[in-house]
Amino acid sequence: MFKKLFGKKEAIKTVQIFAPVTGTAINLEQVPDPVFSERMMGDGIAVEPSEGEVVSPVDGEIVQVFPTKHAIGIRAQNGAEILIHIGLETVSMNGEGFEAHISVGDKVSVGDRLVSFDLELVKEKAKSTVTPIIITNTDNAAAIEKKAAGPVERGTSPVLEVTFD
Repeated sequence: MFKKLFGKKEAIKTVQIFAPVTGTAINLEQVPDPVFSERMMGDGIAVEPSEGEVVSPVDGEIVQVFPTKHAIGIRAQNGAEILIHIGLETVSMNGEGFEAHISVGDKVSVGDRLVSFDLELVKEKAKSTVTPIIITNTDNAAAIEKKAAGPVERGTSPVLEVTFD
């Protein structure tokens, strides 16, 4: 009993991942890019955005901001490494229409603003606006459970639950 009350703090093992964008959640199989649909980068879910605002899906730390601002890497408190990739083939836009509000090393909470983007410009210049949310270190995950399909709201709708041993 003493150890239970005063022992080492137990590490967070399971984390809820919330929608980083408002829109419609879809399965990765529906993403028109084999890198994502065939889970080459990891498992997850995707959202077809209805607005150009990306927020943090977890409490964690920013570990990567691509120079073109089209993708962000976050490490959740349980160790899950999450890639948010805004649109498909958006790297070719060279940052046009994207504005990052965070930097590598920033601590973030669910709902904190990460990136703003011009949704209409992405529709015009990229292959797709669909935004994959990928757990890139799935080899370390004990379980990844999809929580959403259909309409989701950024920062409030759970889309995935990830558990590490």
